[in-house]
Parts: sequence; structure tokens; C-alpha cells
Amino acid sequence: MRVLGLDIGEKRVGLAVSDPMGWSAQSYSVMQRSCEAKEFSYLKKVCEEMEVTQLVSGLPKNMDGSIGEKALEVQAYATRMAELLGLPLDFVDERLTTVSAERVLLKADLSRKKRRQVVDKIAAAYILQIWLDKKQNDFGNGMVQKYEQ
Repeated sequence: MRVLGLDIGEKRVGLAVSDPMGWSAQSYSVMQRSCEAKEFSYLKKVCEEMEVTQLVSGLPKNMDGSIGEKALEVQAYATRMAELLGLPLDFVDERLTTVSAERVLLKADLSRKKRRQVVDKIAAAYILQIWLDKKQNDFGNGMVQKYEQ
């Protein structure tokens, strides 16, 4: 079982994949946003090559936990993608994952340019690892929301 984690942004989508046992997340790549047809084609190829059986998308909730416009856009995009790929989809509260990824990259003393190139896939790995950890704990604490097709 491999899981694909997604950090969906306006300009880029960070990708992370789980190990075959579904225990740990590894950063995979960053996809530049252009048009959905090209993006979904690329994601389909990744899913086939990596034998992905589950999608996990970050959900950018507001700091008070509410669902705002950005989260609705991400839900719509991820839902279209999941339906096209025929894969189950879960959402993970992604508040502060990009901030955490930035912190790690700052500690690694990467330049701003290099951070920009990798921060999305690091954030995707954080999102996926949250899901993997919560899955071990029966989707606890309300951080993971199942999407039913």
C-alpha cells in the first residue's frame, strides 16, 4: 500500500509518498500548476508508477479551525483528482505544516531560492506523516477527515 500526500497550493503542488508498508512519508517532487488536464495526467502517471492506493490532501483550515475559501478550493481540486484517478481521498488539517517545513529548511541554512524549490514537498511529507500516524491511531483527534465518493 502506497499513499500519495499532496500539499496543494495556487502555484505548486508538493508531493510525498509513503513507503510500501505505509509507515513513513518521503518527499517526492513539486509539480508546477498550469492546467488541470496536464496536472492530473502527471499525477496519474505518478500514481501508476508508485502503485498508489490512497490519496491524502492537506486542508488549509483557518487558524480557528473553520473552512474558508482556500480550503473549499483545495477540496474541490482534490475531489476532482480523486474521482478521475479512481482513488480514495482523505483530508488532513494542514495548519502550520508549511511553517514547520520552512523552520526545518532555515535550520538547514538553505537559501531562500532553494527553500522555495523544496518547501512544498517537505510540507506534503508532513501532511502524509500526520495521516499515517493517525491511521495507526484509528483516525483519532479529528485531524483526518474521510472523503466518501
